[in-house]
Amino acid sequence: MSNQDVRWKQRFQNFEKALHYLEQAMAIGNPDITQKAGLIQFFEMSFELSWNLMKDYLEEQGFQEIRFPRDTIKTAFETDLISDGHTWLLALKNRNLTSHTYDEAMADKVVTEITAHYYPLLKQLYTRLKPEA
Repeated sequence: MSNQDVRWKQRFQNFEKALHYLEQAMAIGNPDITQKAGLIQFFEMSFELSWNLMKDYLEEQGFQEIRFPRDTIKTAFETDLISDGHTWLLALKNRNLTSHTYDEAMADKVVTEITAHYYPLLKQLYTRLKPEA
C-alpha cells in the first residue's frame, strides 16, 4: 500500500465524519440562525475535504500536478469520478457566499443551496468511493 493510497483513505475517513455532521445538521427541523451557521460550517468542512479527497484519489490513480480545486474538479469529472462537474464548479464559486451567515436571509439562501444542490454531490462522491476506502 503506497503512502498516497493511505492518504486518500485517511482523507476519506475525515470526509465521512464531516459528511455525517452535515447530515445531522440538515436533520434539525426549523433551525435557528446558530444552527444554520453550524450547517453551513459543516458544509464548508465537507466541501474542503471533498476536493482534497478527489485530489488525493486522482494522484493515487496516476494523475499528477493537480493543485487547485478547479483543476481537481475538472479532472474528477473527466475521469467519471463525479458526474456533475458544472454543479461542483458552481459550489466552488459560491463557497464565498457562506461567509455572510450573519445575515439570516443570506444564511437561508445558502442552506437551501446546500441541501438542494451541494449535499447530493457530496453524498454521490461518498457513495462512489466508500467501496474502495
